[in-house]
Amino acid sequence: MNPRYLVITPARNEAENIPHTIRSMVGQTLRPYRWVIVNDGSTDTTGAIIDAAAREHDWITAVHRPDRGYRKQGGGVVETFYDGYARGTTEPWEFLLKFDADLSFEPDYFARCLRKFAEEPKLGIGGGMISHEVAGRLVSESPGDPAFHVRGATKIYRRECWEAIGGLLQAPGWDTIDELKANMLGWTTRTFADIPLRHHRYTGSADGTWKNVVKFGLANYITGYHPLFMLVKCCKRAVQPPYGVGAAGLAWGFCKGYLQGVARVPDPELIRYVRRQQLNKLLLRPSLW
Repeated sequence: MNPRYLVITPARNEAENIPHTIRSMVGQTLRPYRWVIVNDGSTDTTGAIIDAAAREHDWITAVHRPDRGYRKQGGGVVETFYDGYARGTTEPWEFLLKFDADLSFEPDYFARCLRKFAEEPKLGIGGGMISHEVAGRLVSESPGDPAFHVRGATKIYRRECWEAIGGLLQAPGWDTIDELKANMLGWTTRTFADIPLRHHRYTGSADGTWKNVVKFGLANYITGYHPLFMLVKCCKRAVQPPYGVGAAGLAWGFCKGYLQGVARVPDPELIRYVRRQQLNKLLLRPSLW
């Protein structure tokens, strides 16, 4: 098995972490035919590190975007991703990966992941388990995620599934909308719990806890979450650390979508599907959640 896969890595101010990712990628037993690293206007030495890697390895391509002056939550990473996509998809490919610049992983990581796809023809989106090292072992960063969810840091798309879902929405919630639409269309999506990656900083730490949970609440609104499901989610979050802050941020982000008239995912059928699945969960029926 030697599938052709393309990796695209958006990177902004990752000088401290991206060397780990480069070393891990170079050491893979099954390398990508192309790895496009997109420097999203970094103000540190990220750009120089990427350029050095591209000079040393002809299968690495460096792309540089101007600095917009701030970190754009949600949509910014997708904009950056698509700059890399335009450069990397000029050759045939079977799998497309959106991969973050702060990860390290074993030499057989991609070989093992792509073997899962070979074994499951209807597996449309997958990825390893984002983890942190605790007491010498890797522990999942988010053990409470629903089974269908694959973290945005390590997304692997089968080409047929990618084309069926129509790519990514350039807005908060993109990394859940893609999976929900895939499931609606008959694909399966899941995280590979037996294939961990080490995350060198916690998700959302660059923006701070409050901004991060507000972003998640807004993302839930954009995705089309049912208000009753969101209420239950906020109540559950209220008794989890950071106590009160997480629930308040989620609620504010969700309500802000209504107050500001933010556009939801332009797919009424998908919103109906999402809400049906969420009501099934609340009624203790079979559901994605």
